[in-house]
Amino acid sequence: MYKDYAGIVKAWEATVRKTQNSAKKRANSIFAAMSVAPADDEPGPGELHHTEKAIPNGDFYTGQWMDSTPHGHGKYLWTDGCMYVGEWYKGKTIGKGKFSWPSGATYEGDFKSGYMDGKGTYTGSSGDTYRGCWVMNLRHGQGTQNYANGDYYEGEWRRGCQDGQGRYQWKNENHYVGQWRNGKMSGNGSMVWNDGNRYDGCWEEGFPKGDGTFRWADGSSYVGVWSKDSTELTGSFYPSDTSGTEMSSNPHELLGEYLNDCVICSGERILIYPSQKMISWSGLDLDSLPRQTVSRKGSDGIRRLRRTSVDGKISNARFESFNDGLNEPSSRNGKGTRLLDLDSKGKRQPNSGFQSANKQGVTISKGHKNYELMLNLQLGIRHSVGRPAPATSLDLKSSAFDPKEKVWTKFPPEGSKHTPPHQSSDFRWKDYCPVVFRTLRKLFEVDPADYMLSICGNDALRELSSPGKSGSFFYLTHDDRYMIKTMKKAEVKVLLRMLPAYYKHVRSFENTLVTKFYGLHCVRVTGTAQKKVRFVIMGNLFCSEYTIHRRFDLKGSSLGRITDKPEAEIDGTTTLKDLDLNYIFRLQKIWFQEFCRQVDKDCDFLEQERIMDYSLLVGLHFQETSYQEASTPESHHSGSRDSDCETDCLSRADKEQDSARWASISLGINMPARVERTVRHGEPETQLVGEPTGELHDVIIFFGIIDILQDYDISKKLEHAYKSFQYDPSSISAVDPKQYSKRFRDFIFRIFLEDT
Repeated sequence: MYKDYAGIVKAWEATVRKTQNSAKKRANSIFAAMSVAPADDEPGPGELHHTEKAIPNGDFYTGQWMDSTPHGHGKYLWTDGCMYVGEWYKGKTIGKGKFSWPSGATYEGDFKSGYMDGKGTYTGSSGDTYRGCWVMNLRHGQGTQNYANGDYYEGEWRRGCQDGQGRYQWKNENHYVGQWRNGKMSGNGSMVWNDGNRYDGCWEEGFPKGDGTFRWADGSSYVGVWSKDSTELTGSFYPSDTSGTEMSSNPHELLGEYLNDCVICSGERILIYPSQKMISWSGLDLDSLPRQTVSRKGSDGIRRLRRTSVDGKISNARFESFNDGLNEPSSRNGKGTRLLDLDSKGKRQPNSGFQSANKQGVTISKGHKNYELMLNLQLGIRHSVGRPAPATSLDLKSSAFDPKEKVWTKFPPEGSKHTPPHQSSDFRWKDYCPVVFRTLRKLFEVDPADYMLSICGNDALRELSSPGKSGSFFYLTHDDRYMIKTMKKAEVKVLLRMLPAYYKHVRSFENTLVTKFYGLHCVRVTGTAQKKVRFVIMGNLFCSEYTIHRRFDLKGSSLGRITDKPEAEIDGTTTLKDLDLNYIFRLQKIWFQEFCRQVDKDCDFLEQERIMDYSLLVGLHFQETSYQEASTPESHHSGSRDSDCETDCLSRADKEQDSARWASISLGINMPARVERTVRHGEPETQLVGEPTGELHDVIIFFGIIDILQDYDISKKLEHAYKSFQYDPSSISAVDPKQYSKRFRDFIFRIFLEDT
């Protein structure tokens, strides 16, 4: 057995040496001559110098070097023909650079941590060219795409697709100018054909939907409602003053024929991104073989090199394990970290010594005091969502928002014509404004079957350990996608009152940060108790594959805004407050600009609805800890993976997972960012935001505005008056909505900054 293994290692070593020699010969013909530091004049720590490095897997690097990693300007050549030339920072491609593929495609522009990020130009092998903004390998922001077939698009992009305001022109000079969503014409826009005909109006999913006008070149026009559904079509024909002729053809059919010739070009696809080609330099021994960086460790203790080529396949190599220190926790300054630090006054300061968060809450099993309530809730949701209903348009009638628009349903234990038999007690179920919430779920792209399965499947709900400050209880679905909150009657009234404005707001602003509401219901248990429980179903901001290491509830006030938990009990499930905050959040430029715009829009909406006491909920996943989580026993795959087929499948799965993760990024969700540690030198109450220390961490950040159902009623006015006698009025939470909005924005824009 050992002899066989030794033979494999020797054969591998011979292959590597052969690959190195051929790679070095090829590199000498590509790279300019470079002087190498003599062996007897070794550079010291922190000293920048030029070098040439033959990587054990056959790759080759030449350029500036410092402390065992590329740093400065350098060139890296992969054995499959890919090449990067540009700036490096501590082993990562950061700054200006050029990446080229063997196919002839190139990207030249800004890089950040291996990603195409910033402004840059991608030229495809087929002739496609994109010039504009990028975020994590995806077109995002303003940009111009020239397609190989002669079409071009100029305008806004989002997550790799046309999204926002833009102009698309076909090679035959037909063109569309207007709004886009997910790569399709959606919103208000105008399509103009080369024969002079045009359509101005509303679009949805690339087809006219809603009010619009079709105009012929002779001045005649047809004004009406457009749709793929023939039953919704209405309109009137208006002849031109000069022609006076009648309509010669059906404008809906004519427009459909015209649109068949206006296909949006998908463009050339990037098969492999530069970030997928980057290797980890941590622990890499370049002076001896057969040592190499790895991504996984099998059950036999042997590390395997996984090197992705441009066609998505993997070359696999086996070699002896080595101690690279990857399992040792570390921080940016190389020192160990504790869970909590103390500031100069001895006050508690949360640190970045992270503990993994377990599933929150207690599973509601049989015998739990709220077990029957959970069964009632699940029966009611299944009935509400599963009930047949006509297809709803996003344009709702005002009657749908009437607070009296509610449906009561009886659920006797023996069942009825519309309800199934059940083991719970007799109860009644109420749906508030069912058409509105059904349409909201459609607007938020919630699949009814998935929604019902999450809440009403075989898995029980989880109850959070303690009620909120308002006395409300919270329940989480088993998959963490939805949160259910019990409500007071006053909160229900506020939600119903603001529902028309809320619907209009979330429809107008796709990236709104305010809480997403999916349903409003009530359970009334019959009998002597006559107990009523009202509750709302919301999206859970922290439903993610990433572990949340730190979470903050931020308002911009200081009175009572500190966590009262003992230091030892604080973990990733603890919600910290304003006076616990010891970070400022740095967003990439395009995200920061969008964030500022959206916070202003959301605060304007809440101010107009007389809402106060809301918070910005922030969750942080620190990426430095990712390798520790990945190396837990649960993440290991048992058995040997000697088969190339198995490894290729694993590569494809990883690649698809990465692509899906990048595509899932939106404002406040899965966003890459950086945080900078801050320290308060005075009393926290007098220094709400600490001073930056320069200690930066890469994070995935989540944020959203929550608790938006507290209006400035008489109780809050009395609370404000009473506390103003004892404390600084600017420090208390209960203030007039206009003042609250201003203070909230001022605070948020102090702790969120553009990452430069």
